[in-house]
Amino acid sequence: MTFMARMGVALLCLALGACASLSNAQRDKVTAMVVQARSTELDCTRPDACAQRSPLRDLAARAFAQSTPEKPAHYALILDRGPDALLARINLIRSATTAIDLQTYIFDEDDAGRLVLDELLAAARRGVRVRVLIDQLSALKHVDTLAALAAAHANFELKLYSPVLGRAQISYPQYALAAACCWRTLNQRMHTKLLLVDGAVGITGGRNYQDDYYDWDDEYNFRDRDLLVAGPVAHVMREDFALFWNDRRSMPVERLNDVGGRLLAAGVPALSPARYERPQRAQAMLRDATDSALVEQRLASQALRVGEVRYISDTPEKHSDNADQQAVASGSLRSLIESAREEVVLQTPYLVLSDTAQDMFRELHQRPYEQRPRIIVSTNSLAATDAFIAYALSYKYKRRYLREFGFNIFEYKPFPLDAPIDIVATGATLPDMGLDDGGDSDADPGSISAGRALAGESGGTAASAEIKPSETLPGQAPEHAPEQAQAQDIAQTHRELRERYDRRSAIERDQYRRALSREYSALRYSTRRANQPVPLQRAGVRIGLHAKSMVIDGQIGVVGTHNFDPRGDHYNTESAVVIVDHSFAQALRASIQRDIAPANSWVIARRDKPPVFSGLNYSIGKMFEAMPVLDLWPMRYATSYEFAPGPDCPQPLLPSDPNFRACYQPVGDFPEVSVGLKGITTRIFTAFGAGLAPIL
Repeated sequence: MTFMARMGVALLCLALGACASLSNAQRDKVTAMVVQARSTELDCTRPDACAQRSPLRDLAARAFAQSTPEKPAHYALILDRGPDALLARINLIRSATTAIDLQTYIFDEDDAGRLVLDELLAAARRGVRVRVLIDQLSALKHVDTLAALAAAHANFELKLYSPVLGRAQISYPQYALAAACCWRTLNQRMHTKLLLVDGAVGITGGRNYQDDYYDWDDEYNFRDRDLLVAGPVAHVMREDFALFWNDRRSMPVERLNDVGGRLLAAGVPALSPARYERPQRAQAMLRDATDSALVEQRLASQALRVGEVRYISDTPEKHSDNADQQAVASGSLRSLIESAREEVVLQTPYLVLSDTAQDMFRELHQRPYEQRPRIIVSTNSLAATDAFIAYALSYKYKRRYLREFGFNIFEYKPFPLDAPIDIVATGATLPDMGLDDGGDSDADPGSISAGRALAGESGGTAASAEIKPSETLPGQAPEHAPEQAQAQDIAQTHRELRERYDRRSAIERDQYRRALSREYSALRYSTRRANQPVPLQRAGVRIGLHAKSMVIDGQIGVVGTHNFDPRGDHYNTESAVVIVDHSFAQALRASIQRDIAPANSWVIARRDKPPVFSGLNYSIGKMFEAMPVLDLWPMRYATSYEFAPGPDCPQPLLPSDPNFRACYQPVGDFPEVSVGLKGITTRIFTAFGAGLAPIL
C-alpha cells in the first residue's frame, strides 16, 4: 500500500472513530444528569426578575400603547456602529422580565461572545427563561464550554441546529466525510439571526457574536448593520423562533455525541471564568449598559416611529425536500425589487447572484428606458472582502452586471476614510505620530478627529472619527457642501498619515485565525487560509463590508441576513425586516450612501476601449465569460476607478454620466492588494470556479 493510501485509510479511520454515536439509553442518561445538575436558585424573587429599566425596552411599551389592530405602531432603530449594536444587546438582555430568545449563525468565545454569554446566564439566574439556538458549524468552539452550559441553570437552554454527524464539533477529516456522504445536508445552514426580548423588541441583521462584528478586533472588522424593531411585529418573530426551536433539527447540546460523551465520561465541568483579552474595554461596555441616560442619548432617542413592518423569514421547512418552494425570504425580496419603478439601492458583501436573480435584473434592465429603475450596488472590493473566492466569481461577471443588468457598482475600500467604525475600540496598537490636537481626553466620542483615531488616541470608551453623510447619491446635486469639504480634509489627513507611516501588512500574523468561522465559507475546510482576507500593500485596521440591506424607490427599507446570493436562495435560512416608511427608507439610504462615497468606495466601470480591435476584444471576453471553466481572457471589461475632485469635478458621478472619465482615474482591477499568490488564485477561480457559485 502506498504512503498516500495509508494516509487516506488512517484519516478515514480517524473520522469514523470520532463519529461513534451514543445509544438512546446513553442520551437519556446524560439528559437526566444535566437536568439534575442544573441549578434552580435565583438571584431575584421579584415578579419582574429585577429587570433593569431600559429606554430601548420602553420603545416597545410605547409602540404597543400606540397600536391598534387596524393600525400597528412600531419603533425602528438602525444600528450601524458596532459598539452601539453590542451596547443595545446587553442593555436589552438586562431589561428582560420573562424571556430571551437568541438565534444566530456564529457564536464565538472571544470578548464580545463571552460578554453576551455571561449576560444571558445572569438573566437566567434572575428568573428569565433563556433559549439559545446556534448553527452547529459555527457554534462555541470548546466541547467543555458546551458541556458546562448544558447544565448551567434550569432557566438556560442551548440547542445546536442541524448538527453534522451528530456532533457539536467536527474536524477536517470529519468534514470531508460529511461532504462525501451528506453534501446537501452539510450545506443547509441556519443563517437567521435574531435577539428577541420578552416577545416585544427584537434585533436582526448581519451581526453574529464575534469580536469583528462589534469593532473589537485589532486587525479586521466588519462594517455591518442591525435593525432594532419594537412593537407588534415582535410577536411574529417569537412565533418564527418557536418553529426553529421545536424543529427536529434543533438538538439539545447534551444529546450530541461529543458533548454527551464528555458528560458521561467526566461529569459536568465548571464553566471557565471569562478571560477577556481587553478587560477594561469589556468593563466599560458593561458600565455603559447600566447608564440609561447614555442609552437614551446614543440609541433610543434616534429611533423612528414607523407604521407597516413585516418580518419575513424562511422556516426550517426550507431544508426539506421541496426547499426551493419554501424560500420565503428570497421570494419576498425578489418581489420587492421587481416592484421598483425608480431606484433600487442594494448592499451585499458578496456580489454573486443566483440564476433567478440574474434573470430578474436582466428583465428590469430590459424595460423601456423611462420605466427602468436605477440600480445602485454597494459591495466589497477584493482588498476588503473576507471571501476572495466569492469575489473572484463576482469579478468574472462584471461585464454582465454593468452591461446587461445596468448596475452602478461601488466596492468598499479596506481602509475607508469615513465609516461608522470605532477605530479606537478595536484595540489596535498604532504608533504615536505626534497628532495630538489638544482635545480634551473627556471629549464626546463623536468629536475625536480622524488623526487622533488613526493614532490610537481615545476620548471615550467608543471613540470614532465620524462625520455626517450628505444626502445625495453620486449623480445628484449635493446639499451639504461644507460636509463634503470636511470629508475631503479627512481624506487628505489620512493620505498624509499613510505616507508617513509605511506599515507592512499584518495579514500573516497568527491573529488571522478564523478561516473556519467566516460566514461565507462554503470551502471553509478546504484549507485554513482559503477564506482569509488577501494581503495588502500596507497594514492597518482593515474593514470589510458585511451589511445586507436594500431600499426600494426611497420608500421601502429592508435590513436582514440575506446576501442576495445562491446560498441564501437555496441552502441557508434567511430573515429580514421590511419597513414601508419614507423617513426610515431615507435614513437607510443615507447610511448606504455614506458607504459608497468616494472616501469609502471605488467605482467599477468599463475600461477605456483599446485603440484597435475593441469589438473583437469585447466579443472574445463575452464568449469566455459564458464558459463555466477556462475563462482565461486577460482583457477584462471593467476595472476600478477613484474620484478625482477638482474645479470641474465638484461632486461624484455615476459611470453613466458623460463626464465620468474626466472626473475619475483608473486604479487597477485590485487596488490596495499586494497581488502575489492571492491575485493569481483570484484569477484562477475566475477561470475555473464558476461551478462553485451555487454553494457560495
